[in-house]
Amino acid sequence: MKIFISFFILIFISGFAALTAQAHVPYIENKDYSAEHPFAVKDSIENSKAIYAWFDTGTDVDVYTFEVSTPVTVYAKAIVIACPSLETPLPWFAVVGPGLPIPDEALPFKLPDGYGAVVVQNKKPGEPRDTFYEPFSAKTYYDGPEFNQEVTTPGSWYIYYWDPYKIGGDYVAVLGSKESFSLLDTLRSLINTPKIWLNLELHTKCR
Repeated sequence: MKIFISFFILIFISGFAALTAQAHVPYIENKDYSAEHPFAVKDSIENSKAIYAWFDTGTDVDVYTFEVSTPVTVYAKAIVIACPSLETPLPWFAVVGPGLPIPDEALPFKLPDGYGAVVVQNKKPGEPRDTFYEPFSAKTYYDGPEFNQEVTTPGSWYIYYWDPYKIGGDYVAVLGSKESFSLLDTLRSLINTPKIWLNLELHTKCR
């Protein structure tokens, strides 16, 4: 019993330390973030999260939603774990909101009336990509494109992630950059951090 309690305390401290050091609350996609069942940001879009998600098919589009009532800074990024089996996924994403311009790029989803989008493209296939190591997850990632702008128009906003090359696979949607954590965030980190260390968030074997 004492061993179990000591192990639990160690995991708790490790999870909390990882959360506070890297400023990302880890989420794991257990059910597809579709247009019908999107990932809804319930706190501020400015609070940082790392959502370990995946495209289950080459045409899968993941949807993240948030509400804007006052001016906020929207930060979003697309990264991929640097595994040999994940060398090819190059996710794009689009920030979609009222009053934005209609993009030139073709989109794999329909824009709501009165909405536009800013499309954030990734590298092209075969182009070299930088990598970085993140102690929180004990993993190396392919760096990816990011969006970092203030938005002021009130209403429902969306961020769509997809793979324009229709390969599919695991990726990480990084939302927000502000270090602000609740007790629930700490508990979520406690639960999900060990899973990420053991690659249990992956749908593609890291080989």
